[in-house]
Amino acid sequence: MTNQTGTLAASALAPANPWALVPPLGNLDAYITAVNRLPMLTQEEEQDYARKLKEHNDLDSAGRLIMSHLRLVVSISRQYLGYGLPQGDLIQEGNVGLMKAVKRFDPEQNVRLVSYAMHWIKAEIHEYILKNWRMVKVATTKAQRKLFFNLRSMKQGMQADAVMDDDLALRETLTEQQIEAMAAKLNVKREEVMEMETRLSGGDVLLDPSPSDDGEHAFGPIAYLSDAAHEPTNMIEMRQRDVLATDGIAQALELLDDRSRRIVEERWLKVNDDGTGGMTLHELAAEYGVSAERIRQIEVAAMKKMKKALTEFA
Repeated sequence: MTNQTGTLAASALAPANPWALVPPLGNLDAYITAVNRLPMLTQEEEQDYARKLKEHNDLDSAGRLIMSHLRLVVSISRQYLGYGLPQGDLIQEGNVGLMKAVKRFDPEQNVRLVSYAMHWIKAEIHEYILKNWRMVKVATTKAQRKLFFNLRSMKQGMQADAVMDDDLALRETLTEQQIEAMAAKLNVKREEVMEMETRLSGGDVLLDPSPSDDGEHAFGPIAYLSDAAHEPTNMIEMRQRDVLATDGIAQALELLDDRSRRIVEERWLKVNDDGTGGMTLHELAAEYGVSAERIRQIEVAAMKKMKKALTEFA
């Protein structure tokens, strides 16, 4: 408490420095009030600081250019409050765009920084909105991003006009006339407008909903979207079974004598064109001149030997 009192007293005695960095503040309103008190630069001052930054990498000049335009970021951020994202985050991303603009600003182009920086500020805010407005991206290409922001603002304008005209038929979705008008104004296909409208109207859905109050698990998309065939453990097991069914069985058959191998192949591995299996126990018994029971015993012994070989192979 003593240190804080001393710091406040020292700052009160110190000369006012409007270019000092905005100190950490308790809330967003205090930040906005602070940046609005920062002085604006004249065109001559702006050109002078920009040349110092470009020619001498003067960071103090860069700071003055940035600080004098923080109010611009606050103003632009208000245009995007309807997306349900915190204004503080929008301002933060806009400040990143402002710093990029200051770094790339060329004083020889004879334009004000405010005109040049607006593009960079909006670009960073747009990118932030597209990344955070939905878990799944609604716009990936440059054309889709342009359509996303233009369509949303135009839709809000049409709905506001409809309310003013007491249009009781106003709905959340666009009418055919509105779709045609938007497509013509934005110079895109009506199908593209309809697709983006569908993306805008859809919300995020939890793949695995939380259990309800009674402990029962709610039915969610995870129940019918999951593909067990591509689960890593299942894929490894399937691959192992494929190897056993080919290389493993071939290696196990090599361990058998000719008669045992033929009995196993006829009884378990042979499939005729009509879908039937190979020879029966009695057919094999007649061929080898032994009883069917003897063929069965040979088959059992061969299968045990192959099972052992397959276990070692796996």
